[in-house]
Amino acid sequence: MNIAFFDTKTYDIDSFKKFISDDINIKFYETKLNIDTVNLVKGFEAICIFVNDEVNKEVIDKLYEYNVKVIALRCSGYNNVDLKYAFKKIHVFHVPSYSPYAISEHAIAMLLTLVRHIHKAYLRIKDFNFSLNNLTGFTLHGKTMGVIGTGKIGKAFINIVKGMGMKVIAYDKYPDYNSNINYVSLEKLLEESNIISLHCPLTKETYHMINKDALEKCQKGVIIINTSRGALIDTESLLEGIKERKIGGACLDVYEEESDIFFTDNSEHIMDDEILARLISMPNVLITSHQAFLTTEALESIAQTTINNLISFFKFQKCENELCYDCGKREECQRKRENKCF
Repeated sequence: MNIAFFDTKTYDIDSFKKFISDDINIKFYETKLNIDTVNLVKGFEAICIFVNDEVNKEVIDKLYEYNVKVIALRCSGYNNVDLKYAFKKIHVFHVPSYSPYAISEHAIAMLLTLVRHIHKAYLRIKDFNFSLNNLTGFTLHGKTMGVIGTGKIGKAFINIVKGMGMKVIAYDKYPDYNSNINYVSLEKLLEESNIISLHCPLTKETYHMINKDALEKCQKGVIIINTSRGALIDTESLLEGIKERKIGGACLDVYEEESDIFFTDNSEHIMDDEILARLISMPNVLITSHQAFLTTEALESIAQTTINNLISFFKFQKCENELCYDCGKREECQRKRENKCF
């Protein structure tokens, strides 16, 4: 297998280099995959991408022209790949579950940091300032947590907050009624939650689901957590809600315009994204650079599953983690017969 990796960081190389062998050749590229860089895939039969690589129709046409057989995502989300256009051209795999605990724990860490002002206290102590002025937070026990999306990450998050004594209500388009989760309508969740945490994928239906109308239904002082995908939130509306004191705080590990900003050192540059710059300047906003997944255990799981996906396809001509917009919709669906999608 000859595999081209795009948007690779040091931790990716550390995780995947141990799989390089006589049978598996990996070329690591720092650049993101897009129409300007797609020529780099010539000679490779598989590519591995991350969340901010762009695989639209034009890129897929080029990949198909260069005889690339597989797109392997080393993440669970796949909104950056045009699955419908890729069908019957290139097979697409992902890592559906690598560490729901890593992401849910990061969401809780951000929430506790924000509401107890831990980040501000840390900076004060560095200056030997031991004053407690303006560090008063609030107790999470007894508050209502609204969880949007109850997949593996959402459920792991729910288990944590229940252990903290919080009341949990949840919304999911496809509820798991076999679980002990209190499902409510999205409108009721918005109205009753003190804190709202997003754990759903980005689709056409969920794009900007937290918008001006949704925020108007929320309680005054609500806190929004997003460790899923940035475009679930209309950032301009969120910023306006913060300025109007409607939103009590935001914990954001993702941002809808993050692709050219996150994962890079911009400390020597002026921030051109005015919305992000204003968010960062807000005292009740905590932003991390899409790092919720970043644990040793998660990276090991991502690497192992990604390589297993590729081996399964090239050796056995099938993969349980194949993505297909058409899956299960037709009686003759190949996946029902435990084959590759086409």
